[in-house]
Order: sequence, then C-alpha cells, then structure tokens
Amino acid sequence: MTRRSSARRQLTGLAFISPWLIGLGGLVLYPIALSLYYSFCEYSVLQPAQWIGPGNYADLFTDELFWKALSNTLRFALWSLPLGVVLSFALAVLLNTGVRGMAVWRTFFFLPALVPLVALAVLWLWIFNGEYGILNQALAQVDRGLGALVGATHPLFRGPGWLSDPTYALSALVIMSLWGVGNAMVIYLAALQEVPEHLYEAAELDGAGWLQKVRYVAIPSVSPVILFNLIMGIIGTLQVFAVPYVISPEGSPARSIYFLTMYLYDNAFTYLRMGYACAMAWILFLLILVLTYVALRVSRRFVYYGGE
Repeated sequence: MTRRSSARRQLTGLAFISPWLIGLGGLVLYPIALSLYYSFCEYSVLQPAQWIGPGNYADLFTDELFWKALSNTLRFALWSLPLGVVLSFALAVLLNTGVRGMAVWRTFFFLPALVPLVALAVLWLWIFNGEYGILNQALAQVDRGLGALVGATHPLFRGPGWLSDPTYALSALVIMSLWGVGNAMVIYLAALQEVPEHLYEAAELDGAGWLQKVRYVAIPSVSPVILFNLIMGIIGTLQVFAVPYVISPEGSPARSIYFLTMYLYDNAFTYLRMGYACAMAWILFLLILVLTYVALRVSRRFVYYGGE
C-alpha cells in the first residue's frame, strides 16, 4: 500500500467519525474546559466573566451551607450505597436459585427502576405523608394489633412525620433509593448465571452449604460486576438531585435533605452565580474521582478476574 493510498484511507476514516469528533469537542470537551475557566471567575451569565483566581474555592471553604449540603450528600451515599449493593445482590442470589416463575419475579423487581424520577418522588410523597400516608396507616394497623394483644389502651408507637421531621427525612430518601435496585439486580443475576456449575459442585463435595457457596463461589466469581455496580453507585448517589428537589426544593425540613447538587443548581440558575456553581461542580467531580480511585485500589485485594 502506497503512502498516498494510506493517507486517503485515514482521511476517509476521519471523515466517517468526524460527526462524533465534532460532538465530543463541542458538546463535551469545550463545556468542561469552559466550566473549569468559569470556576476561577465571577460570572453571572448576564455579564462578562471576571477573573478572580481561586476566590470561589476559598469562599466554599467558609460557606456553611456548602458544608451542610456536602454532609447530607455523603451521609446519604454512606447509607444508600451499601444497602443498595447488598439488597440488589441478595435479590439476584434468591432469583438464581431456580425459583418458579423467575421471569415474572425478575420483571416485578426491575419495573420500579423504569419509573420516571419525578413520578417516583410524587408517589413516595404520598407514601411518606405523616397524616394520610399508606406507610403510617400500615404502622397504625400494626400498632392496633399489638395493642389488642397486650391490652394497651393507648398507642404503643406512632409513625413519624417522615418528610417533616429532620430526624427521619434523610432516612426516608435512603428508603426511596432502594426502590430502584432492580437495575443492578438484573446485572448481578446475569453474572450469577454465568458462574460455572462445576464450581458449585466442587464446593458441595467439600461439604459447603448454601451460604458457603454464596460466600466462596458466587461472590468471588461476580466480584468484577460488584465493583462495576459499586462505582456506578458512587457516581449516582453523589449526584442525587431529582427526587429530593421535587420533594422540597429548599431541602426542608431544616435543610436536612438539601444536597450538593441542589445547592449547585440554586447558585447557577436561581442566584446566577455561575462561577461559584462551576467551582462546586469541580469539587464534586474531584470527590467522585477520589472515591472511584480508592474503590479501584482497594478492589485489587478482593476482585477476582478469571484470567488471572
């Protein structure tokens, strides 16, 4: 092949991928670079950006509301992420036992993950309503039953105001997040069905029970998939926005469900402090990057790849 024909083939290939390259540069790389520049500027969108150096980042360290939003975000991730991983994997293991009607159960658990987030938030608003919500109504029925058994004349316990009490609001959002574990469950189930059957048979010959087979065969075999879902969970939980914003744009009660993404949105589009919001976005990006890196480093001790 001559040099001219080789160059022509390269140009032809570049021409075919040029729409993607233009999209990547114009819609991804350029906005990312611009946001980094604006994070060092005072920029209200309506006026030209003015360079102020690291002033936005310095302001963040003295911004109490920023630390409150960051604390709420990290607390939410600390509870939602491990619970979601454990629940989705447990459901996948149960469905992998050859239960009758597995396709029906798989669909049943996966469907909630397809519900739009806005509709999901409205639905859970009714469920968690302190006065008329179905959850507190069910708790009241349980209370009456227990009261009848012990002969109590007063309620033994009462359902809390889930979304009106700062003590329970964040917990309510964690429970909401578990509603969508079906997506990860389907991925785990597909991975579990690829585990070689002879590994389970060898474990049985060694006297392993069901729990031992899950611990020493299933978990190591699907550990790369667990790592994948863990990293996706880190990204998702730290960027939670739609559900809490629909429930309460102000993060009420007492800013207990006011997350970093909500504060970022308010600064960018309500207060028109776009430079400050860009700085916040880069802090969030760095936080996700660090946690992802830590997860990858730690996983070297626990994740098993079949080819190794």
